[in-house]
Amino acid sequence: MSTLSALTNHQVRLASRPVGLPTRDNWQHTAEPVAEPPEGGLVVQVLYLSIDPAMRGWMNEGKSYIAPVGIGEVMRAGGVGRVIASRHPQYQVGDHVSGALGVQEYASLAGDELRRAGLTRIDLRAGSLTQWLNVLGMPGMTAYFGLLDVGRPQPGETVVVSGAAGAVGQTVGQLAKIKGCRVVGIAGGRAKCEWAVQELGFDACLDYKSAPLKEELRRHCPDGVHVYFDNVGGEVLDTVLTRLARKARIVVCGAISQYNSAAVQGPKNYLSLLVNRARMEGMVVFDYADRYPEAVAELAGYLRDGRLKSREHVVEGGVQAFPEALLKLFSGENFGKLVLQVTAG
Repeated sequence: MSTLSALTNHQVRLASRPVGLPTRDNWQHTAEPVAEPPEGGLVVQVLYLSIDPAMRGWMNEGKSYIAPVGIGEVMRAGGVGRVIASRHPQYQVGDHVSGALGVQEYASLAGDELRRAGLTRIDLRAGSLTQWLNVLGMPGMTAYFGLLDVGRPQPGETVVVSGAAGAVGQTVGQLAKIKGCRVVGIAGGRAKCEWAVQELGFDACLDYKSAPLKEELRRHCPDGVHVYFDNVGGEVLDTVLTRLARKARIVVCGAISQYNSAAVQGPKNYLSLLVNRARMEGMVVFDYADRYPEAVAELAGYLRDGRLKSREHVVEGGVQAFPEALLKLFSGENFGKLVLQVTAG
């Protein structure tokens, strides 16, 4: 086995819990030698990291669906990489893998840590490295199970998705079209909306920055909204609640408009759920982990036959660029799934 101690692992650790938007002061940049893996462990060179809105929640203290990142710990992040040293019988040097690798250049994982990291071998014949962080990764799994298991769309129904040009939203809309639905996206900016309609095949995409959303929804959803896949929360959710069809289903996936707010704005129009006999249900993708292979198989098939497209916004600069890359999510700068390139290759 090659000596790894000559390699330096640059890492980003959580230094303090942010109030509002994270700043440079909330992060600590550290470096340490790369250790040889123990028996049953391995070392992964991190190639790309997934930058996700959920990261902001992981930085907060308090009860949630997953424990917060501890002060001084390497920041949690999903990623893809290449095995460069292995003492595990199921992984060979050169294998490409995905899992919770953290914001660092090398992930050294002992045997018991492989399961906690959700490490899995990935097949680059099914999709590129960045697609394994998008449509074949956590965003794709979120879109697949959130839409199909929670939203349960029927052919001919109208599906509305916010954050339509983002990681989850782009797959939700395309998958709803594949399933025979009418799809209306909500996004910020003309370019994003044009892309959703012209490239992804949405029936319409509403630019909330340029026209009153309530009027646009009335115009483009004359029969109401049967399924609303919510990635934004706040005022957008409140507005969609005014257009629900009878027995509508609302999938609560995220609320990026609220993640940096001291006081979360809840829905004012929630009585529309009562009037329309509608259902609002939260979903966390980790609940479906044992079914990921079925989703990957179906989505990879759509990628191969051209019915599904996958757009990634790749930020270069390595782990040093992570603090600024994360902020792009909350300013709406990203166009597609936000990915940080850690190492070329």
